[in-house]
Amino acid sequence: MSMFEICGKWLLVGLFLPIALMPAACTAKKTAHVEVGQQTGADDSQRQVKLDGQDNFRDLGGYRTADGRHVKWGQVYRAGQLSKLSDADVARLEKLGVRTVIDFRGEDELESRGLDRLPRGVRFLHQPIGLGSLLRVERQAAASPGGGDAAPGAVSMQLMAERIMLEHTGEYATLVRELAAAQNRPLVFHCTAGKDRTGVGGAVVLTLLGVPWETVREDYLLSNFYRREENRRDLENLRANIAKGRGVAPEEVDVKPYERMYLVDGAYIDAARAAAVERYGSMENYIREGLDIDDGTVARLRAELLEP
Repeated sequence: MSMFEICGKWLLVGLFLPIALMPAACTAKKTAHVEVGQQTGADDSQRQVKLDGQDNFRDLGGYRTADGRHVKWGQVYRAGQLSKLSDADVARLEKLGVRTVIDFRGEDELESRGLDRLPRGVRFLHQPIGLGSLLRVERQAAASPGGGDAAPGAVSMQLMAERIMLEHTGEYATLVRELAAAQNRPLVFHCTAGKDRTGVGGAVVLTLLGVPWETVREDYLLSNFYRREENRRDLENLRANIAKGRGVAPEEVDVKPYERMYLVDGAYIDAARAAAVERYGSMENYIREGLDIDDGTVARLRAELLEP
């Protein structure tokens, strides 16, 4: 799986903190809205937009804000790459009325994984947050007889999330400004897996709308649930490629060290938030000063994207 290049040097320290493999427990009863503290509705038919070519495409609607309102359904979507969509998927996006797509993938990802497949007339904005280092790790693992020397374990995913939050304010400011223009909605934003860069973007949008952090965090963790089959397939493909490189049977290859490349942990997004608060004093100031989004824009977004 591809991630992106963030300030080059910090990624050279290694590749990931050990983490507990935490699947999102998603057993919440389907309701019209998702309540604070409730697991964020993986069985809610409104949450996931089921597509042939992307499992992690989901609606940010339904979440309850601190003042008791709810995010409108059908206005803001987060996703993984849209380059493998079927014709039926493209027709589904057209039926959803999608008007704008923001792609956070780096240039190398577009080249290796392909451009988005979108309905005719959809505005496409490329806002690259490139992360080629992890793509190189995956390729190294597949090509090296030893399976690669850079197995996940040294670079902090928490640090990665912090860097994404702090060093890519321009891309997230664009996301908010595009979202603030009613003619651009419904809007979809995505990266490759729809979990790291997109996860930070989702946290920014939901926080701006007044959704409590507990709920923001739960939404972030849903990627582990929706990507479970994709993760399994990706790891099996990685296992086969490593086995081929080593000249051994696939069952002799242990891919457990690489599982961390495909999962998110609540500690990551918590660290990103903490970094923003440390630098700006609060998430409100991060949005106001870091993203240069004025209070009037925030108020307008809340008025247009929230309902009783």
